Amino acid sequence: MILSVLSSPALVSSLMVARAKNPVHSVLFLILVFRDTSSLLLLLGLDFSAMIFPVVHIGAIAVSFLFVVMMFHIQIAEIHEEVLRYLPVSGIIGLIFWWEMFFILDNETIPLLQPKEIRPL
Repeated sequence: MILSVLSSPALVSSLMVARAKNPVHSVLFLILVFRDTSSLLLLLGLDFSAMIFPVVHIGAIAVSFLFVVMMFHIQIAEIHEEVLRYLPVSGIIGLIFWWEMFFILDNETIPLLQPKEIRPL
């Protein structure tokens, strides 16, 4: 329960990476995703991975992308009505995905396989 509550900011930030109109805002949301993922790794007890993850990703990938975006002066893209007509289809696909993930992660619907007994030859 705690893990799913604490992973929701990472999910929202990752959605905002794709939805942000400004590329600089998208990179800032990407940095938030890296920070939230690092905190989840820390919660899971992976201390070394939680410390290395932001150093590698924020230090290398996000800063380089931010540098490239600022160097090329990329224009801010506007959302057209053509993109909005795909919203219902993408919503249905997203609901199907969450429905499948719910049933995959549910312990009652997928029983664990019992290991076979190994007999000596």
